[in-house]
Amino acid sequence: MPSLSKKILNKYFWLSLYKWQIKLGFIAAAFIIFMSMILYTFWLVDSLMKREQTTINMYASIFKKFSDANANSEDLFFLISNITPAITFPMISTDKNDIPNKPYELYTKNIYLDSTLSEKEKDKIIYDYLEKMKSNFNPVIVQDDEGKIITKFYYTNSSLIDQLKLFPFVVVVIISVFILIGYVAFSNIRHNEESQIWVGMAKEAAHQLGTPLSSLLAWIEILRYSRNDENVFTDTLSEMEKDVNRLNIIAIRFSKIGSMPEMKLIDIKERIENVCDYFERRLPHLGRKVDIIRHFEGNYNANINSELFEWVLENLLKNAAEAIENKKGKVDIQLQKSIKGSIVISIKDNGKGMTTSQKRRVFFPGYSTKKRGWGLGLSLSQRIIEEYHNGKIFVKDSSPNEGTTFVIELPITQ
Repeated sequence: MPSLSKKILNKYFWLSLYKWQIKLGFIAAAFIIFMSMILYTFWLVDSLMKREQTTINMYASIFKKFSDANANSEDLFFLISNITPAITFPMISTDKNDIPNKPYELYTKNIYLDSTLSEKEKDKIIYDYLEKMKSNFNPVIVQDDEGKIITKFYYTNSSLIDQLKLFPFVVVVIISVFILIGYVAFSNIRHNEESQIWVGMAKEAAHQLGTPLSSLLAWIEILRYSRNDENVFTDTLSEMEKDVNRLNIIAIRFSKIGSMPEMKLIDIKERIENVCDYFERRLPHLGRKVDIIRHFEGNYNANINSELFEWVLENLLKNAAEAIENKKGKVDIQLQKSIKGSIVISIKDNGKGMTTSQKRRVFFPGYSTKKRGWGLGLSLSQRIIEEYHNGKIFVKDSSPNEGTTFVIELPITQ
């Protein structure tokens, strides 16, 4: 079987590859959507341009019909007055020499001419439009039966088509701005999260050091007032030595973060007893009156790292003690074998409990239910159990004022 370190490296390799696949998938999807939008817009523009060309050709055909010498002038006037409004794009009617027909109000369409302008100013606007139209499309020429040019119709795209042409690029600019804003925002969030993790690590260190340091201060006070009692003096020195050793263990724990710890076959019951014994003597020094009750069904061995595994137990015990607000605090620790054959350790307290929302977030880095919480203990505990020990840790049950039950599952090693 591959070693645990290889498993973790493989896990992170595939996880990293999976993240890149997701990113490439999003990029490909965004590209496809963008290209589809551009192609659809171009198709829409082309359809509208063909419709406008059809409209101007139809207009020219009708105009030719009613321009005949025998045509009824009233019908021609009806054409200009009623059919012309159906044209939604700019249009200018000229003679064979490209001189715009007058009056402009009658022979032009969708070109705004302020009534306060002089004739010279109106001429300039019309001729400017005419040059633009010449550069865009060839005119639609109306000829009589002998081939003589009756009139020319110049036209250009409507404002709707011009706007549609720009639409994909406007969308790209908007999307780019949103992506830039999102990138900056997420970069700041990630930077803040990293800062919070470092702050959390510092608080976790203080949290870990707090118990042995508080105990040492209490033992010093006991020594000060029990100099003449040899039994108390000897017992106190022994406990102080345990606290000093505990400080050394804490230093070792933090040195193991980020590296692969050494695993050994160890009796789980013995490790739990060590942690319980240590806390039972020190909880009164921390201002807590809590009874730790053990229920052990047997001795079970597992491949664990003692320093890290005891760290998890201490986190759970200390959290349980701090959650208890009753005068009669109680923490039940059970050790048993599950039906599936794994080691099950449950730690149940009669504290204030958690809401459903708190249960969902309790293992998130930086999250804490305490006002002065450090927010990394349970997150580190989860990593220690699940990544280093191939086990599970979860909240089995918790509700406000009813207490909380944490469960650790470990594979048994024969």
